[in-house]
Amino acid sequence: MLTPTAYGLAIVLDLLVLFIGARFLLQPQPAATAYGVPAKPQGDAAYLAIKGLRDATFGVMGLALLAFAGATAEAWFMLLVALTPLGDTLIVLRHGGTKAVAFGIHFATAVVVLISAALLFAV
Repeated sequence: MLTPTAYGLAIVLDLLVLFIGARFLLQPQPAATAYGVPAKPQGDAAYLAIKGLRDATFGVMGLALLAFAGATAEAWFMLLVALTPLGDTLIVLRHGGTKAVAFGIHFATAVVVLISAALLFAV
């Protein structure tokens, strides 16, 4: 039962970050607002696209690692990727976002990603 849970959570997280990346590429302003730091209407397009590309790449990379390299490689990937939502927590706090978004979305995401890594290491 541990293996399907570990793989299932990893797949869901990889697809979620791929979706978030696609949203930043296709609907950058609403995606930035949901991130917790609204973007300036006339000035942040390149940075929003960079974030979208980064997130989409992480999602595809995670899926590829899981499919072609296995659980251990995905576990290491998840462990390192957890740095991103931890950094996002600090970014939201430093740039006027709410604590609810910083901790309720970004920090909570980091915790779930670390749980995913632990489950993958256990299989």
